Amino acid sequence: MPEPVSPARPRLRLRVTATAESHLRAGHPWLYESSVREQNREGEAGELAVVYDRRDRFLALGLYDPHSPLRLRVLHMGLPVVVDEAWWEARLEAAVHRRAALFGPETDGYRVLNGESDGFPGAVLDRYSRTLVLKLYTAAWFPHLSLLLRLLEERFPKYRVVVRLSRNIETLAEEAGLHDGETLVGTEPDGPVIFRESGLHFEADVVRGQKTGFFLDQRENRRRVEAVAKGRRVLNAFSFSGGFSLYAARGGATDVVSLDISAHALRSAERNFALNVADPHIAACRHETVQADVFDWLSGTRREFDLIVLDPPSLARREAERAGAIRAYAKLAADGLRRLAPGGILVSASCSAHVSADEFFEAVRGVARRSSRRWRELRTSRHAPDHHAAFPEAEYLKAIYLHFEP
Repeated sequence: MPEPVSPARPRLRLRVTATAESHLRAGHPWLYESSVREQNREGEAGELAVVYDRRDRFLALGLYDPHSPLRLRVLHMGLPVVVDEAWWEARLEAAVHRRAALFGPETDGYRVLNGESDGFPGAVLDRYSRTLVLKLYTAAWFPHLSLLLRLLEERFPKYRVVVRLSRNIETLAEEAGLHDGETLVGTEPDGPVIFRESGLHFEADVVRGQKTGFFLDQRENRRRVEAVAKGRRVLNAFSFSGGFSLYAARGGATDVVSLDISAHALRSAERNFALNVADPHIAACRHETVQADVFDWLSGTRREFDLIVLDPPSLARREAERAGAIRAYAKLAADGLRRLAPGGILVSASCSAHVSADEFFEAVRGVARRSSRRWRELRTSRHAPDHHAAFPEAEYLKAIYLHFEP
């Protein structure tokens, strides 16, 4: 990498609109099909394409994908460079070094590569103990997969590597002989992988689970919930496999309800509690799982809680759903607030990239203001340091903590 260039196959050259050129100069890593005004030939997935400016000067270099409206994912801006194995190795090492001081032996589950923000556009890499999960979002990576795996084997010897595929590229992957959940390096896992996070043990279904097997991005918020859970009755809504529930239990919660529509997720939550029963606080905490639609259950229950965590899946997967999602976040906060006891804390989170942090925070604050209850804002939070976002479209995670007076 890059592929050899011959007179019969000249380098793929692109020229773009003036607006796109400005965005690239500003460091934006995406170039859409509609912004390409000229190219010298048809391109193949994974080719290195060069963008030239209006004065025919080198502007950017990136991975080309003819199958996606996101036509080019930028690797490099500025002066020309040679993109070879040593270049990729240096980029991987920089990402690993960036996280070196973040985690000690009590945490071996975290994000190693965060896509464009770490210089690997369209690819993320998560670590679960000695298993690496590589998730691909573009077919542009298929021709370079062997190189990437070789780098991972050298940097993480004797680690397993499992590949996960975004749904939009699964058909293209099958044509390339690649399947979602396939083990590419090492032996295939015989069940969920067990890893540590802040000293707690969790299982991750790296083959069939959501995302890469676990929601690693909420680690810092789980720690914050643990810090305020002592003596409280806790509801973890949209609980998945019980991450917030376990942290709350270790923090001294008396009761925790894990609420989710998925029976599979709730069984995982029960197994995660069993993995950590040696902790006296977790052993003492009453843990209950409830399988139900969160919106329906919150509207119908009469139970009260002292700490409620609302962490739904994305409610806006496209821009057209943004307004409806904002209304849904407000309704969810209002329903949660009605079940919050005096002196309680409401934690509301969003992973919808199409809803801005300001829009989300204001939706939840508006509910608090209309409640006529006395409240104060404890904090807001954004991305965890291993999930840093280097450009606006990569920003998706936000949470707000509100305390309601007794």
